[in-house]
Amino acid sequence: MSTPPESAVLKIENVPVEDSSPAGGLISIWTINRPNKLNALNAEVNAAIKSACGWAEGNDDVRVIVFTGSPPETPPEGKRPKPHSFVAGADISEFEGKSSVEIRPIFDDNVWEYVWNLSKPTIAMVDGFALGGGSEIALSCDLRIATARSNFGTPEINLGLIPGGGGTQRLCRLLGYGRAMEMVMSGEMINGDEAHRIGLVNHLVEPDQLNSKTMEIAHNLASKSPYTIRVAKAAVRAALENPFSAGILAERDLFCALFDTEDMAIGVKAFLNRDKAEWTGA
Repeated sequence: MSTPPESAVLKIENVPVEDSSPAGGLISIWTINRPNKLNALNAEVNAAIKSACGWAEGNDDVRVIVFTGSPPETPPEGKRPKPHSFVAGADISEFEGKSSVEIRPIFDDNVWEYVWNLSKPTIAMVDGFALGGGSEIALSCDLRIATARSNFGTPEINLGLIPGGGGTQRLCRLLGYGRAMEMVMSGEMINGDEAHRIGLVNHLVEPDQLNSKTMEIAHNLASKSPYTIRVAKAAVRAALENPFSAGILAERDLFCALFDTEDMAIGVKAFLNRDKAEWTGA
């Protein structure tokens, strides 16, 4: 297993998956670590996530990736603690004074597309604020697990901007035109209950259950054939990229191609024999 890239602003913890097949499977937990800035994205965080994406994509042991934010630090005596935050947005100080010519290269090679383009399952483990670029990190993941005290929003409109990390497109596909339009144009936050009700969040839990619920789901995904689960992700994504009829054909092509894989033969035989499948990843 290669060593994950080190960074002060992105902590990476690899949790072994017991009895994984192929052996050596890992759930990789990536914690954005700027608690004094509510884990806001800046150039250093973006570079660290991009580097980590390259490492994970090339590492067969990594089966699932979980994104989260550092909890608030204990405040000095007499000071109020900072609120919990997944990612409170982009570091707006990096926007000041920039022109369209200067900002364009940053967004042409942006962190959200690196996360979105990962072939492995991704989960956003959200506790607290997921705003602006932070909501777009969550939207770039495949699944979102959140606490009841979480808040989601796209407040860019209040800065004279719109979401620039895919938020307008992913919200519309996930929630529909009306909900997406309201979030983007109003800039208002929605709480965890509402996010779960409208389908922005897959599961809503109490804060003390967040890690256990997320890891339960991650372990479930990590127990599948790593090759087949990448194909499954590609098939579902085809629904976003294609008209319906083309998506059906894409699914059919992927389904049929799996009949030439070792893991399909292993899975069918294990099912018929009522055994546990021992995947090869091929």
